[in-house]
Amino acid sequence: MNYTLMHKNIPVADININSFSGTVSKIINTYSIEHLPVSVRCKNGAADLVGLNEWWSSRAIPECRPGLKTALKKLNAKSPKVLLQGSLGLGLADHYWIKPIFSELSWENVNFFDNDFSGDIGDMLFDECRKDEGFDLRSPDIATDGCLKKRWIISEGKRILLKGGEPPYFYQPFNEAIAAAVMARLGIPHVPYSVTWRNGQPYSICENFTSQNSEFIPAWRVMQIRKKPNHISFYTHYVNICREFGIADIVHSLDMMITLDYIIANEDRHFNNFGILRDADTLKWQCAAPIFDSGTSLGCDRPAGSLYEIAECKPFKSRHIEQLKLVTSFDWLEFSKLKGIDEEIFGVMSEHSAISLLGEMRYKDISRFISRRISETQKFALQEARD
Repeated sequence: MNYTLMHKNIPVADININSFSGTVSKIINTYSIEHLPVSVRCKNGAADLVGLNEWWSSRAIPECRPGLKTALKKLNAKSPKVLLQGSLGLGLADHYWIKPIFSELSWENVNFFDNDFSGDIGDMLFDECRKDEGFDLRSPDIATDGCLKKRWIISEGKRILLKGGEPPYFYQPFNEAIAAAVMARLGIPHVPYSVTWRNGQPYSICENFTSQNSEFIPAWRVMQIRKKPNHISFYTHYVNICREFGIADIVHSLDMMITLDYIIANEDRHFNNFGILRDADTLKWQCAAPIFDSGTSLGCDRPAGSLYEIAECKPFKSRHIEQLKLVTSFDWLEFSKLKGIDEEIFGVMSEHSAISLLGEMRYKDISRFISRRISETQKFALQEARD
C-alpha cells in the first residue's frame, strides 16, 4: 500500500509498504530531504531505501517484548512491523507518521500528544484483553521500544508510561525510582519516576518527556549522521556531532550521566536510551535529553548479597571504572547533597511494599552499595583534582 511519510504536516516521501511483511518496499518520491529521519541518507536527491527501512523497522515493538507473540497471534499478524500500518506509525517519541495516499488526514487529527488512543494493544501485552475481534490499533504502544513489559495510558490528560520488571526479582521499577531520587538531589536533568502496583506486580510510571514541539533523537541515530573515523572513539564521535549541531554543553551532560551510571551501577546505558531533543518545527537541536530508563542497575538480575560483583557497563567503555575516567569535571557534583540518601531509598521501598516483596536484605544491600559507590566516586574526583 502507498503512503506519504509525514513529519507533522510536512510531506517527506511517498513510500510503498508491503502489507504482508510490513517493510518499506519502495521509495516513490522524496519531497523534503531535511525532514527525513535523522541518519537516513540521500543520494542524488532520493532517500536511501535501506536506511529508511532500517529506521522504519526500528519503530516496531521488539520481538523480545513479553506478550507480543500472543498479541500477534490474536491479531493474525506475521510480525510487529505489520502493526505499524494500523497505527499509522505514530508514537510519542517523535512526530513522524504515514498518511495513506489521497487521505485528508492531518497531524492535528491523528497525533497521540493531543488525541486519545486505544488501549487494545496495551491490554494484549498486559494479558488484560477480553476481546476476540474489533481491535483498534491506534496506539503508541506499537511504536515503543524496549524489551520490558510496558504500555501507555492517559491519566488526567497526561501521557504516562507503565513499565514492569523482569522476573524473578522485578527490581527495575524500584531502581528507576531510586535513580530518580539520586538525580533529583544532584540536580541532574531527568525523567521523574515513581512506583505503582497493578494486578499484584510493581511498575514504574513516568510522564512522556517529549511534546508537540520537541522530539527525541537517540544517540545511535546521532552517530549515524557522520561515518566515524577509525582513529577516534565513539565518545568523541558523539560529542563532535552534537557540538556541530549546536549542543555546546554536551560534555557536561555526559559527565552527569556517566557519574550517575557509576553510582547506580547501570549495566545497560545503550545508544538508544540516551540522546538529544530536537525542535520538531525548526529542526534545531535543543539539548541533551533528560536521563531516563535507568532500571537495569543495582544488580537488577542478581539475588540479594551479590551487588559488589558489578563491573560491566555501556556504552562507551565495558568497565565502569574506565568509563568514569571519561568525566571531564566533577566541579558540579556536591557530594553533601547525597547525605541521607539511604533514608530516601528506604522510603521508596517501604512506601511501595518493595521490602515485603524483596526482603529487608535487598534494601540494606542497595543502601550499602550506593554508599560505597558514592565514596568511590568522591575519592576518584579528589584524585582527578590533584592530578
